Amino acid sequence: MPVFPGFPSYSFPSGPSPRTSLPCPGGARCCPVPRSSSSPPRVVPPPPGKRKRGGRKPSRPRRAGPGLHRDRDGATMASSIGNFLRRSLRRAGRREGKDGASTAENTPPRVPQGKVGERSSVFHSAGQFFFEYLVVVSLKKMPDGHYEPKITYQFPKRENLLKGQKEEEERLLQAIPLFCFPDSNNWAPISEFTSETFSFVLTNVDGSRKIGYCRRLLPSGRGVRLPEVFCIISCLGCFGLFSKILDEVEKRRQISMAVIYPFMQGLRESPFPAPGKTVTIKSFIPESGTELIELTRPVDAHLEHVEFQALLQRLSPHLILHIFASAMLERRLIFLAEELSVLSQCIHAVAALLYPFTWAHTYIPVVPECLLDTVCCPTPFMVGIQMRHLERVLEQPMEEALIVDLCEGKIIRAVGDEEEILPGKLQNEMLISLNRHNNNNNVHTSEQVNALVSEAFVHFFVRLVGHYASHIKWGRSGYGSFQERAFCKAIASKSCRRLVKKFVKTNMFSLFIEEAEKSRIPQEAYFQQKIVEYHEQKKHRRDS
Repeated sequence: MPVFPGFPSYSFPSGPSPRTSLPCPGGARCCPVPRSSSSPPRVVPPPPGKRKRGGRKPSRPRRAGPGLHRDRDGATMASSIGNFLRRSLRRAGRREGKDGASTAENTPPRVPQGKVGERSSVFHSAGQFFFEYLVVVSLKKMPDGHYEPKITYQFPKRENLLKGQKEEEERLLQAIPLFCFPDSNNWAPISEFTSETFSFVLTNVDGSRKIGYCRRLLPSGRGVRLPEVFCIISCLGCFGLFSKILDEVEKRRQISMAVIYPFMQGLRESPFPAPGKTVTIKSFIPESGTELIELTRPVDAHLEHVEFQALLQRLSPHLILHIFASAMLERRLIFLAEELSVLSQCIHAVAALLYPFTWAHTYIPVVPECLLDTVCCPTPFMVGIQMRHLERVLEQPMEEALIVDLCEGKIIRAVGDEEEILPGKLQNEMLISLNRHNNNNNVHTSEQVNALVSEAFVHFFVRLVGHYASHIKWGRSGYGSFQERAFCKAIASKSCRRLVKKFVKTNMFSLFIEEAEKSRIPQEAYFQQKIVEYHEQKKHRRDS
């Protein structure tokens, strides 16, 4: 997210080209105006001058996913969306080769950066609108008896859009119902239902993300009825804050839909607060009068979208480290749970463990039933699937993957080397930190849990690759050149060096270094602060 991490797309091409990508839940964190699917690929020129010998070589493009044929006549909308979504699973290497720019198919989404100290604008941009849309998705009974999710309410209704903007909006609105009700075939009218909160991510072809914050609830009334989903679409990542907004929406829904509009209008007119700041929304409720609703953004911007507690409640620290190691090497990860909220929270939390690095591949916190063959993709992915589909998943001809059962807190299928990926000493230190959290009865708030867990994993990366900045050579042009060979040789521990040699080949490390080569000003202020603290502590121990 996480969640919530929150955090794995919505651009549906109108043309027949099989090369065009579209919404795939997962990708980079930012939200510039998406390119039209028919526009030419953006060509990013390489830094002037040749890289010096020993510098980082461009990585080869990763193998693309299998091609997909166009939809046949009579295919349902869900099937059409599904085919488009699967096309977006094509992923290539994130770095450009020496022989020129890539095509639209293998040009990776780039991660636009925010201000210094921020991860990217999708999670940290203050002053933007809180949200783009609020939609209500309901289940409609079709002639053959099954239910299909449909948007029954949309705010705001946009008018006078240009043709390209209108097409983009239609593509987005077509994708939303599929992720609000990924289990639409399993519903029947009910009389009681406990509301649940979950989220999904839509990633455009250019890497920009939109997050869907969802509250599934049963409308007030008598007798049996179908649930509906209130979904807030935003480019901003702050799951705790949006969960509070959905609480207010649900409270007003029990009174009348008409009461929701003025509240969302007031919210839309308010700027998204900076970290640690509060915005106050005035809202009138019949028989209660005017209410003042305070929405506060967490101080720690890089933790505002996660709830590590959800992960710790379901998995042992030992298993969490196995999952972290697999994610760090960009393997295929499948998470199973029945509740959508559990899936989205835990997957967002796992992605957040990688900070200051960012998962750069397919990322779908909740996979709709029609997209279960996503697990056959040969490229890395991190996906969540409802437990009821376990047998179908295991029957798929998938390559090696780590399959995690969040209900039972166990690993169903593993590659087999998870125990040996992380260096023993660093792994033991993280286990001590995570076990200390489990045994510490004084820690109660989610903010405290987030801080303790994040500290352990950030410290791991500081110990492992915190010396990267000293191995960037700066040219007169202002661009840097990362010296990969010298960087790896500088690591004394053999087990650490062995892991780093694998890690430097990942897309997440490549993206991180690309940004570091662009400017001497650190992009991850929090990470840089931890590096400084680590070296100061090391010097203090040496002096004493």
